[in-house]
Amino acid sequence: MRKLLIVLGGLFLLVCIWFGWMYILGRGILKDEHKTAEWYLKAANRGVASAQYNVGVMYADGRGVPQDERTAVEWYQKAADQGFAAAQYNLGVMYAKGRGVAKDNRTAAEWWQKAADQGFAAAQYNLGVVYADGRGVTRDDSAAAEWFQKAADQGFAAAQYNLGVMYAAGRSVPQDERTAAEWYQKAADQGYAAAQNNLGVMYENGRGVPKDDRKAAEWYQKAADQGDASAQNNLRVMSAKGRGGVKDAR
Repeated sequence: MRKLLIVLGGLFLLVCIWFGWMYILGRGILKDEHKTAEWYLKAANRGVASAQYNVGVMYADGRGVPQDERTAVEWYQKAADQGFAAAQYNLGVMYAKGRGVAKDNRTAAEWWQKAADQGFAAAQYNLGVVYADGRGVTRDDSAAAEWFQKAADQGFAAAQYNLGVMYAAGRSVPQDERTAAEWYQKAADQGYAAAQNNLGVMYENGRGVPKDDRKAAEWYQKAADQGDASAQNNLRVMSAKGRGGVKDAR
């Protein structure tokens, strides 16, 4: 009988999560974020970490419930304490920005560390940033490069860009412009504007890649179209010099 109750309890929690998912996506039923919150809360109150995380997200964004960042933090905390990586990451963000809690860079870094250790790419990237800047941790370029590498290997564009910057400058890694260009390329191919601009710089100057004004202009254009001010300026300079096939708009 006890085993049957455990099984039924587990099925109930799965149903709660399933209904929450169906209502938020509007799959087969009318999309209703209030209903989503109700079903997630049923599972969250029974200790389901993924539901606790989702309730935190809904309170943080004010979806289906009144926006309440303090309550969001409470739910992220419950899920994070169970080792749920996405909640650990979001809890770190809340501490870093002082949303729902007092701003605390050290605590933010501690939660990102927990998520990063589970392979959560965004947390790995954020750890790289705080180690590079010395926010909440002792500045350590080697550690920054290691965490950027872990996130970059998972395809995280911002990490790929930052890793390129570190190789270009030789910060805690051997200076290697070819490797820098390769990482810029990976991020640029994902539409990361700063990487597109930097890749343009590499092509314009023949650093790490063969000099190619036309490719430089193409990458500057992609970044400029996203509003990147450096790329827009670089395009104007190329235009003024009549390089790369860029037409002077003046």
